[in-house]
Amino acid sequence: MAKSAHPVVSPEHAAILRTIAAIPRGRVARYGEIAARAGHPRRARLVGRVLGESDPALKLPWQRVLRSDGRIAFPPGSRGFLEQRARLLEEGVMVVKGRVDLLRFGWQRDLDAEMWAPR
Repeated sequence: MAKSAHPVVSPEHAAILRTIAAIPRGRVARYGEIAARAGHPRRARLVGRVLGESDPALKLPWQRVLRSDGRIAFPPGSRGFLEQRARLLEEGVMVVKGRVDLLRFGWQRDLDAEMWAPR
């Protein structure tokens, strides 16, 4: 049986993928923040799983997703760590000792815009 060119994605996964895709260049978001914005609070681990299983052809800005304390999730010095760090630096995001200042580079929420935006 041939694989589908577009695998079936659950609505929950699709919401997470859309949220990751919406992170602005030069900004970062935490796994838990992505889950909450996607309508699935307390599902930070699911965000990690969705990222890990996502098709590279989607070209998601995965480098913009960080741990709750602003650290890169890959082990320091690993290929993933070095690539994520390089991509963030390329976008103007400062990474110091594997950590990003979330107050400076975090994806700030505009609650009024979120609450009153047309759906």
